[in-house]
Amino acid sequence: MDFKKEVRIVCGWIAYFGDLLLRLLWHLVHVIISLFYFTLGIANALESYLISWGVLKRYRSLHVNKLRYLAIVVESEEAYETSKIIALLQWLADIGVKHVCLYDMEGILKKSKDFILAKVDGAVLYGETHENNKLLDQTHMTLEFASFCDGKEAVAKAANVLFMKYVKSGATDQNQKGHIFTESQMSEALKTIGSGGPEPDLLLVYGPARCHLGFPAWRIRYTEIVHMGPLKSMKYGSLIKAIHKFTRVQQNYGK
Repeated sequence: MDFKKEVRIVCGWIAYFGDLLLRLLWHLVHVIISLFYFTLGIANALESYLISWGVLKRYRSLHVNKLRYLAIVVESEEAYETSKIIALLQWLADIGVKHVCLYDMEGILKKSKDFILAKVDGAVLYGETHENNKLLDQTHMTLEFASFCDGKEAVAKAANVLFMKYVKSGATDQNQKGHIFTESQMSEALKTIGSGGPEPDLLLVYGPARCHLGFPAWRIRYTEIVHMGPLKSMKYGSLIKAIHKFTRVQQNYGK
């Protein structure tokens, strides 16, 4: 009887120390990963400052002409930081980016578009100087403002356009059941209602989420997406690095 009791005690101590060891290993792994990302963050911040100061030679020249259209996606809560948005746009203007789309899910930036246009020197609203969504070389920066509602309404309107065209074509009910609309037909319908829009070459996401936050999917089929971190900690060097990296990538698709 005493032997069984001693075995239970030993097993209990083994389980206790095993659980303690696993906890220590878990905390050790957590500390190592945290230190890794902390070190990586410091290295990225240092690199960003070096780029801003012009120390790193490879970032001094940008082939910004390859970046024909840039999209900025901002998390809705950070979209209220209008001063940050204006500073970001001024950086882009200094770099030489001519065409920018500002997007947030709730349309906060769209409500502030008059104020933003007034604060950014030479900025004009996209659509006022363009026809048929054709980008033209010019000295001013063009700004487009978009939100999640635009994409949702655009899809509904485009679907209605396709439906009306198909009904007018005189197709029978039997043919309608088996009909499939193609991507080109959907794109044409979106252009018809004025919601096609140019496809951004590069999309920069500012915010905690590592996704495009509902940016119209039909406009980012070939878009390079880069997560830039929180808007409040945006850095000029990080912006230069993202654009430089994009311009160095070989693009094998046809546009």
